[in-house]
Amino acid sequence: MASMIRKSFDQPEETRPVKDGMGQVELVNLDAGAVGRATFLPGWKWSQHVKPIAQTDSCMASHVGYTVSGRLKVVMDDGEEIEFGPGDFGVIPPGHDAWVVGDEPYVFIDWQGMDDYAKPKQ
Repeated sequence: MASMIRKSFDQPEETRPVKDGMGQVELVNLDAGAVGRATFLPGWKWSQHVKPIAQTDSCMASHVGYTVSGRLKVVMDDGEEIEFGPGDFGVIPPGHDAWVVGDEPYVFIDWQGMDDYAKPKQ
C-alpha cells in the first residue's frame, strides 16, 4: 500500500535564490521530481535574474502550475504572450521570458519545471 506524504514549503528541502535577491525557489522533493514554490519580487525578470544562472537564451524549463498571488507576464520565443494572475493554472512550454507585473510579489507552485530551475551549472 502506498504511504501518504506530507511536506511543507515553510521547511523546504532546498532553496535556490535568484540574482540580486529578487526572489527564490523553495523545493520539496518527491519520487516523481521536485515541486517548487517560486516567489519573485516586483521588478523580477527571468532574462535578468535567472538567465545568468541558467546560461540559456530563454527559459528552457517546462512549467505546470498554479498562481497563488501576484501577476506574471510570459512571452514565448515565437511572440505568443499571456499574463497569469491569482487562481490561474498554467502550462508554459520551454522557450520563454517572464516578468512580474505590478507591485506585488508573484508566487507560483510548479509541479513540473523545478528540478534544475535556477540551479547553478556545475
